[in-house]
Amino acid sequence: MRAAVADRPGPLDEVVTVRTVEAPAPPGPTELTLRILATTVNPSDAVTVSGAYASRTTFPLVPGFEGVGVVEAVGAAVVAGTAGTGGDLVGRRVLPLGGPGCWQQRRTVDRSWCVPVPDDLDTRTACFSYINPLTASLMVAQYCAGARSVVVTAATSAIAGHLAELLTEQTGQTGQTGQTGQTRLRPVGLVRGTPGSTVADPDRWKSLVSTADPDWRAQLRSATSGGADVVLDCIGGPVGPDLVDALAPGGTLVLYGLLSGEPLPAECFDGRRGTRVDMFRLRDTVHSHPRPGLANLFTPVFDLQRRGLLRTPVAAETGLSGLPEALRLQAPRGPRHSGGGFGRGKLLIDPWA
Repeated sequence: MRAAVADRPGPLDEVVTVRTVEAPAPPGPTELTLRILATTVNPSDAVTVSGAYASRTTFPLVPGFEGVGVVEAVGAAVVAGTAGTGGDLVGRRVLPLGGPGCWQQRRTVDRSWCVPVPDDLDTRTACFSYINPLTASLMVAQYCAGARSVVVTAATSAIAGHLAELLTEQTGQTGQTGQTGQTRLRPVGLVRGTPGSTVADPDRWKSLVSTADPDWRAQLRSATSGGADVVLDCIGGPVGPDLVDALAPGGTLVLYGLLSGEPLPAECFDGRRGTRVDMFRLRDTVHSHPRPGLANLFTPVFDLQRRGLLRTPVAAETGLSGLPEALRLQAPRGPRHSGGGFGRGKLLIDPWA
């Protein structure tokens, strides 16, 4: 079979090649063999292949943390453990979690890491159900219930669009009153002022503040009526102290990414005015969650996707053989953004094309 393989650490566009590899052996007792139907590229792929997680990464490596596979074969214990119904899994689509490996035509995964895809959700949508939508869903549920003011950095990114959708779908203490009389919590977006870069749905944002404006800090405090209850930040780096200062007393800065490539300065953690900084890592949440309950984490994501929300636009499509060239097309965006997407959408990979 064919697979995209990184033989050594480095930038995706420099170290990933496509070649013929051994097909998976028959599944072990608790394993499923999947035929990968669709996969994509994420910043997590770029960070992992870069060598940032050397203690838990072994090369050669098949990247691909996100994708959809259809079950082709099941292990003996899978059948025995389901009273003879394990064979019913054959032909079912699943999301394989727990680690990389989707940039190939087939892979073997322990059944406990596989989340069934609802029959009424198409493969194209399901392919992007994991990293961004689940991260957004979990953070909003954990940090934003009852919040009056929320700031989202990198507001033009795909995950920021998901956060705005989720925040405006829940009721808040203040916001825009709709026809039902409930309130919508519209976040304040922080952007870099990149020409031609805009948020996906302006109506879901209370306002946008550009860090290119000299008085952006004052604008942010005004937009949040003096301070935000929550800042959801995927940037990190030297702007961190300004974001902590933008919090209301007792507010929380949630750091869930590091697009700047720099950690938050130590002063962000001094607890000024009762503020705090929390680190949200999807991997930690998923790996610490009881395996039988993993599917439950996706219930709100799938429900919203059925309604047309939390969907990721596809800006480009490629077969596996065209993946190296597609990665090179992304390279000019820089290593900290590589894997993030193509313009206003993401890359959809068909391993069989």
